[in-house]
Amino acid sequence: MHLDDTIVAVATPPGRGGIGVVRIAGTEAKTIAAPMLRLKRELKPGQAIFGELIEPCGTGALAREQTRMDEVVVNYFARPHSYTTDDIIEISAHGSPVVLERIVQLALAAGARLAEPGEFTMRAFLNGRIDLSQAEAVRDLIESQTLYQAKVAAQQLGGSLSKTLQPIKAKLVELIALLEAGIDFAEDDVSVLPGTRIRQLISELSGPLQELAQSFDYGRVVHEGLTLAIVGRPNVGKSSLFNRLVERERAIVTASPGTTRDLVTETVSIGGIPVKLVDTAGIRSALDEAESIGIRKSKEALADAGLVLVVIDSSQAVSGGLSEEDRELLALAEGRSAIVVLNKSDLAMNHSELQGVRTSAITGHGISELREEILKKIGGRQHESAMLTNVRQQKLVQDSLAGLAAAIKAGENDTPHEMLLLDLYSALHALDEITGATTNDDILNVIFGKFCIGK
Repeated sequence: MHLDDTIVAVATPPGRGGIGVVRIAGTEAKTIAAPMLRLKRELKPGQAIFGELIEPCGTGALAREQTRMDEVVVNYFARPHSYTTDDIIEISAHGSPVVLERIVQLALAAGARLAEPGEFTMRAFLNGRIDLSQAEAVRDLIESQTLYQAKVAAQQLGGSLSKTLQPIKAKLVELIALLEAGIDFAEDDVSVLPGTRIRQLISELSGPLQELAQSFDYGRVVHEGLTLAIVGRPNVGKSSLFNRLVERERAIVTASPGTTRDLVTETVSIGGIPVKLVDTAGIRSALDEAESIGIRKSKEALADAGLVLVVIDSSQAVSGGLSEEDRELLALAEGRSAIVVLNKSDLAMNHSELQGVRTSAITGHGISELREEILKKIGGRQHESAMLTNVRQQKLVQDSLAGLAAAIKAGENDTPHEMLLLDLYSALHALDEITGATTNDDILNVIFGKFCIGK
């Protein structure tokens, strides 16, 4: 990619629509756009101007006779106050693919280059408009399936993760500067902290990073969603419960046990989290080959799911106790994230001693409590302000923690500060890959600003 090029691309999704937008970014954006536009008044930054899209085949009096292709609204964003920090022209036309493609062709003929995938956001990053975590948030915001996902992505785009890491990085840079000063400017009587104090400062940095690392499990669920398998014996109300959570008649329900033979899936939003519900075949001794295959798929779904609802018929549990199949399912759910659902509570005359969420898929009793329990199992929203939402971020935070742990161990072994610094720099570089690089000038500014060396 050449950052000096002026680039063009359709900025709205493919297909037909009421409005389509073509974006031109670069130093020549105004010059390239001018011949194809006949505007009511001169372009000014931050103002939407109504005009016409024309074929640029002449100037002056001839231009008034040119063919009008569309009515457009044009926005001009002057550098550096734009998404990429370049001059940007955005032409909003009617969403005809033919018209939008023609605008792009005219821009290319005038000297623009077709933008590479993601190049506008790449330029925003390279020009310092956003950092890497914010660039990832742009993608997350576009791909959001729920309003809550969009809200979290918007917070990340606003720099919530960067703002959380910046104080940690600042303290780490200050500690590095202290050690560098003690090594490089020893003749100027720059004092260095004792080893116990250095280890204490490193430990203080590890605490907030550990808390941030713990946000990953929830952040990944927010970003990627969760698979929830509903398992149980035949005729305990799994499909009815599935329909209640989906809020429509998605799965077939009959009074005959074993109606569900294959997996039925549907994605719903529970508390803003995309949850893929999987209704499974009832688990029992199979009566035929088709049911046997369905039961095998049920057990596979149970193994693959991030969360399992083990559904038990509470009316039978009260009168006759747990069946062998119930006990087997409870055993399979042990050691993993699972919720016991005591369904058909409307038929249970007495309360079972079993612990679980009591529901009635027929009346709707307990469904809201079940949703709340699912959210609790997911992890709640304790990390909503700043969280790690992908494996790359999580690995880098873990790498930084590993560097700090190595530095503490080096300090305990009275390792020379030159070697201890290698571990601290390793921790800093890992954080740099999330928020942006720390330069040598940053270190030097701290050194000279604090110690006034050379006076």
